Order: sequence, then structure tokens, then C-alpha cells
Amino acid sequence: MKVLLRSVALATIPLLLSPAFAQPRLQTPETRRIGHVEVIHGVEVADPYRWLEGDVRVAAEVQRWIEAQNRVTFRYLASLPSREAIEKRLTALWNYEKITTPVKAGGRYHFKKNAGLQNQYVLWVQDSLVEEPRVLLDPNGWSKDGTIALADTTFSDDGRWLAYAVAEAGSDWVTWRVMEVATGKLLPDELRWVKFSGVSWTRDGKGFFYSRYPEPEEGRAYQSLNRNMKVYYHRVGTPQSDDVLVYHRPEQPDWGYTTKVTDDGRYLILTFWKGTDAKYQVHVKDLEDPYGMPAPLIDTFDREYSFIGNDGPKFYFLTDLDAPLRRVISIDLDDPAPSAWTTVIPQAESMLEDVDYVGNLFIAQYLEDARSEVKIYTNEGKHVRDVELGQIGRASGFGGRRTDTETFYSFSSFTTPPSIYRYDVATGDRKLIHRSTVDFDPDDYEVRQVFYESKDGTRVPMFIAHRKGLELDGSNPTLLYGYGGFNISMTPGFSPARLIWMEMGGVFAMPNLRGGGEYGEEWHQAGTRLEKQNVFDDFIAAAEWLIDSGYTRPEKLAISGGSNGGLLVGAAMTQRPDLFGAALPAVGVMDMLRFHHFTAGRFWVDDYGSTDDPEEFAALLAYSPYHNLRPADYPATLVTTADTDDRVIPAHSFKFAAALQHAHRGTDPVLIRIETRAGHGAGKPVSKVIAQTADQWAFLAENLGMALSPPYARSD
Repeated sequence: MKVLLRSVALATIPLLLSPAFAQPRLQTPETRRIGHVEVIHGVEVADPYRWLEGDVRVAAEVQRWIEAQNRVTFRYLASLPSREAIEKRLTALWNYEKITTPVKAGGRYHFKKNAGLQNQYVLWVQDSLVEEPRVLLDPNGWSKDGTIALADTTFSDDGRWLAYAVAEAGSDWVTWRVMEVATGKLLPDELRWVKFSGVSWTRDGKGFFYSRYPEPEEGRAYQSLNRNMKVYYHRVGTPQSDDVLVYHRPEQPDWGYTTKVTDDGRYLILTFWKGTDAKYQVHVKDLEDPYGMPAPLIDTFDREYSFIGNDGPKFYFLTDLDAPLRRVISIDLDDPAPSAWTTVIPQAESMLEDVDYVGNLFIAQYLEDARSEVKIYTNEGKHVRDVELGQIGRASGFGGRRTDTETFYSFSSFTTPPSIYRYDVATGDRKLIHRSTVDFDPDDYEVRQVFYESKDGTRVPMFIAHRKGLELDGSNPTLLYGYGGFNISMTPGFSPARLIWMEMGGVFAMPNLRGGGEYGEEWHQAGTRLEKQNVFDDFIAAAEWLIDSGYTRPEKLAISGGSNGGLLVGAAMTQRPDLFGAALPAVGVMDMLRFHHFTAGRFWVDDYGSTDDPEEFAALLAYSPYHNLRPADYPATLVTTADTDDRVIPAHSFKFAAALQHAHRGTDPVLIRIETRAGHGAGKPVSKVIAQTADQWAFLAENLGMALSPPYARSD
């Protein structure tokens, strides 16, 4: 049985108490169980909480369940003696000016800025980098609670028009609108039922291409599958009903489409996709031929072909064809046969993460053991220079047009707040134009990268950050954060929330698990489908390494992750409940047998596999967190989700939390925190982010027995 001294860690009583003094188990609401059983490939699968899949907007019993769970959870969180101090310090630390990398259009610069504690970023414009900017669009006045967000922005080439996307309550659904930049005049344009699509302006600025789904059935907008996407052209100042259908494949309802007009305005690039894997078809439409149909350039979904740019009919693509770490190739429209494709930038020893074509030069962003490296090449593939970053960290940005002479990028690390640089592409000169000032001393902290062996001997990297002077005596509260999926790389960027954790005396550890993109497509595929267990093994091995190396011990070790990372936490805690003292699964995919029945879930079959396949069904059932809860003493757990999450519907977390509360045999709290008017994470107001983070860190402080010092000291 676990030692149950966390709520009295600073009390002046002996540290070893008899069982009579153990804290009582927190009473959570009883959740109705039903006898729902399905037979899948001859296997009986129970689903006693199927009714919790009801839409939270219309299902009265689900609404009552949410209210009952939240009452218990928020009462408990409010009672934690460190919570108020954590929120106060977190608010102060979060209160610094943040800006994004500028985007140039029509000779003007546009960027988003948050003055510190604004719920949403504000869009600014300035005529030059030395002149005062002015506010172009401020979403903070769109709602009283800050839950309506500016989700995306795209400017016409001449800078006259701004198309911007509005998202409400964290939903993936957005509505596109149009503004005249010079006057700030809002046009009546309103494009609805758009999801997973940006817009791409024609060179003349008269309109843009975009993709959308059909209007969902009434009451099904946040749960129904996203199918039958179509590509349209919208002319500025006209109603959506007048939009011209450009492309649709009714016989392929699962296909999606991304549009891109080339910088010279000559071609429309249509990239077809089916799921989350970077496997694309590419079709090209000559915009000088108004009656021409998009013609196939690449007509199979076998590899990645991400469009970079073009020189007339010569197109450049980032691809993993014969290059799992990626390379750049050119395809000439006048001779598009694969035998005529040429390599421009060959595969290197590091992962080629992204490439931009600016100033007739390629800016190639690499990952070397999950750390950023940036190299400049000519359009013939000759290496020009490296962009000196100076330290381990994360560089991003580098956008622009082929004719631009400048670009902008951001650099940050675990202990370096974001800095924005202007980079002269021709000369290599760079100039710092903004550095965030945060109330902490980076010299108080240290970051290191270690490598450990997973269960099968695979070498896995991990970043570790903490205050200097740490003693490896096994006593340090440690937060192990992971993701491990969908070819997404975990890199060392700045986060006020992580800084708070380290300031509280905690260790932050982040391994680069298989399933991610840190080492290319082979690393990604090694953590998918029938190999998904490798991800959980990598995570568990990271925990064991931290314990064996003296950083922490099980009762001091917490795990955290969101979305696919929520699945990671759910799988790890069900497979090794003895290894962790606390768990924070956020917006996780917890029912691996039904994820593909809702919204975007069908796309995830690329990574997870499908229950339609008997072998993949067996693998999914073997680790599905919801289905693998057994009577046991589980770690203290705070599940988090939100009522408008239409990426990973909240029923995943609802069902997992109910099953966990039913199976839990220990006395540590097992709770679910359900945010209202929020979604998967994007567009979440700063006020809600701070409140949730304070709840999570206070939960960990209580249940890991952290000995907090000012300004986090408890006030009993």
C-alpha cells in the first residue's frame, strides 16, 4: 500500500504513521453501469459506460454527471493549501509580452501580440519595422469570457485584404471572414463549416480557394464524422452560396484537400490527404486556363510530397521517397515522369523537418537529436551557410516568398523565453527585434540531454531540466511528459507552466519517444499500429531510468500528456500503476475501439490501426486504457477534458474516469476536471489556461508531498 502522507507533508508529526491515521478516500459520484457488450472478431467486449458518449449539449444525464463530477473536483482543488499561491505566481510569471514572427504582405508587417494576460492574441500591423504598429484585429472583445478566438489569418498578395478565421469555445470548426486592411472595414463575407483548411488567395486579390465540409446534421456538429470535403473558390464580397465548386470526389468521401496558389500566381496546388500520415497525392491546375481541370502530378498515396515552391514549371517538394529523413526534389511540369525527378538537397544524417523558399534560397530546418539546426542552400542544392542559433533550443518561422530578401524566426528553449529575429537571406545578417522579458533568472536552471535504453534496447533521448544544485537522492518531485505519435517531434521550447514547476522545486523530463518525428519516418512507424506498445515501453523505461539514476522514486514521480499523450499516460498507468505517484491525462484518446466513430477520429487509423483488422483489434484491445482498468491501487489522477472538444470528444475522458473510479482500490484521489466552453486546446483563453495549470500543479504538490518554499509555501 502507498504511503499516504501527502496532505500532511509539512506537519510537525512523525513521518511514519499507523494505518489508523491514513487519509480517507475521497468520495466521487457513483456512475451508472450498463450491461452493454459487443462481440468483435469473436471477442466479447464490455462497454459499461457507453451512455457517456451522449452529446453534452443535449444529453441530460450526461450533463448531470458532469455537474456532479465537477462539484467534487473543484471543491477538492479549491481546498488545496498551495493552489492560491501557485495561481498567483503563475499569473505573475505569465504576464510578459509575447509576439509571433512577423508576416509581410503588401509592404507591411503583420504580427500577433499578447500584452501579457490578454485572453487572446491581438493582430497588429506596421508599415515598417521602425514605425509604430497599430491594432488591426482584437478578438478580446468578441466574447465576455474570452472563448472566441482568432484561429488563422491570411493576407492577399497586395496586402489589401485579410481573411481571418474565428473559432468559438475551442471547436475545430471555424468561420472565415474578410476585412479591408487599410480601413479596417469588415465585409459581409461569412464562410461556415470549415475545418482543417486554410485559404489561399489568387494573385489578383479578388478571391481565394478553401476547403469545407457539408453542414452537419442538426445536433451532430461536435460528434459526427468529417467526410465529403470539397474545394471552393470564394470571390470577395459575395455570399458563400455563390462560391464555385473547384474539386470534389464524391466516390472518395474520406479524402481531404489542401490548397496553395504558387507565389507567381500561375498554379493552384491541390494536395490530397486521407489521414494523419504524410502520404499525399498532388494535382496541379493552371490558373491561366479558366476551364482546365486539376491534372495529377503524383497520383498515389505512397509517400510525402509537401510543396515548397516553384520556379516557373519547376516545382520543389519535401519528400521521404527513398529518404526516411527527407530530402528535397524538383519535378518539372514539362517532364513530370518520376525518372526525370532530381534531388536538390539530399538526405542528411539529421531529420529534415521543414523547408522554406525565400529570396531564391532554401531555408532547411533540421532536428539533430530533437534540437534545431538551420541551413541555407541555393536552389541548386549548394550549401551556403548555417544559421547560428547559439544553444540547444527550438527555432521556428522562416516564412516568406521567393522574392523576399528577409525572413523572421523565433528561438526559445526550456530556460530561454522566445526571441524574434530578422534574418537577411542574402547576407546572413540577423537582428534581434524582440525578446520576451520574464521574471526569472535562467542562470538558476540547467538543461541536459541524456540517452537511455528502452525495453528492446532502442536508444531514446530525453531532455531533463531543473534548478541547479539538484541532489540525486531519489527525493525530487519529477514530472515526466510525453507524446509519442503522429510524426510530431517534442522539442525544447519555453513554457511558463514548466518554469513554474521547476521553480517549485520539481524536475521536468521529456523523452523523445518512438512514434514521433525526431528521427524520421522509420522512428515514427516504429511507434504505430502493431508497434504502438513501443511508445509505452519507451515511456516506462524513461520513468525507470529517472528512478535508477537517483532523480526520483515512484511516489514522487508524476506523468503527464495531452491528446495522444493522454493515451500515453492512460496506457502507462494501467500497465504500471506501481511506477507512478500521480497522473495527469489530458484530452486523451482512451477508448481505442471506438475512436474512429467520431469527428476526426477516422484519420488516426494511420497511427493506431483499426478494429476492422483482427490483428490490429487485438493490439488495440491489449493497451486501450478504458478496457484495461482492473481492480488496483492506481496513482492519484486528475483527468482533464472540455465540453467542446470536437477533436478528441470528451466521452473518451468521461468513460475512462468513470471506469477508473470504479476500479480504484487505493485512497489517492481519482478525479476528472471538465472545462466548459473550451475544446482540445487551441484558442483557450489565458485565464482558463492559468486556472487549469494551477489546479494541476497544486494537485501534484499535494499528492507528491512537495515541500514547498516561498512563494509557494502552504498557508495552513
